[in-house]
Amino acid sequence: MKANEVRDLGEESLPIGAGEAVREDRGSRAWREIWSAIRHDKRALAGLCIIVSFATIGLIAPYASPYDPFALLGAPYQPPSWRHILGTDNLGRDVLSQVIWGARVSLFVGIVVALVVTAIGVTVGLIAATSHSLVDEVLMRFCDILIIIPKLPLTIFVAAMLGRGIWNIIAVLAAFGWPAMARMVRSEALSVKQRPYVDAARMAGASQLQITFLIILPNILPLVMANAILTIISGIMSEASLSFLGLGDPSQMSWGTIIYFAQMGGAIYNGGWAWVTAPGLCIALMGLGTNFFGSTVNLIANPRLRRR
Repeated sequence: MKANEVRDLGEESLPIGAGEAVREDRGSRAWREIWSAIRHDKRALAGLCIIVSFATIGLIAPYASPYDPFALLGAPYQPPSWRHILGTDNLGRDVLSQVIWGARVSLFVGIVVALVVTAIGVTVGLIAATSHSLVDEVLMRFCDILIIIPKLPLTIFVAAMLGRGIWNIIAVLAAFGWPAMARMVRSEALSVKQRPYVDAARMAGASQLQITFLIILPNILPLVMANAILTIISGIMSEASLSFLGLGDPSQMSWGTIIYFAQMGGAIYNGGWAWVTAPGLCIALMGLGTNFFGSTVNLIANPRLRRR
């Protein structure tokens, strides 16, 4: 059988033309199922609305913020008013402006960390699933070592060694966040690798590279996307943790940095409750939104969860 006689990479062998339609249908079927589930799931819709709202706020922060988040505007610890809806901090800076700009910085960190973690995890997972058993063993044992090491103390130590900086935090979080993604991708890739249409493609003359990127990767992509969404809030919370400990970038007003400044400025003892609670509530709401949305996508993309 020649390679050009088989165009379908997921069903039985089909003639040219019909195979193209089936392959296109399989590629879009999972996405249609995900969108249909989101439209009929109130939690997923609520999660999507929360994510879109914060993303919009972050994008229009220069226009939505009433003041410069670092501008000294008057007396410290002013109570909430029409001029300062969330009051001011210990230096007289507007808290609402800080929270709005914090959405921009925190989402940037979360998204970049998720992208880097996903890229590394997918690459390592696919290499482990499609390579020789020795390569697979070495890569998975390395992942196991990184997974069993306590993550928070390790990230704190490395972040302290690298020094303050938003890119240093992103590098640290990405460096220690990809093993779980790699193991998930490897597991799913091995499952897809055993399916009949992969054998059909191999018999038709498809190379290992073609099988990996044209068959295996498209089939696991929805599940990868679901885990990437959940990685965003993990990055935001980890950045907030490091910033709260004084390892964040003081020149960037993230939600974690705001909480750090509030703690250092004695917000609770001076009546600045909004200064503390506003960024904390934003982190909690963003976590709720990504969990609702990501869990629904994961439920549709992962057949094993649907059978439970």
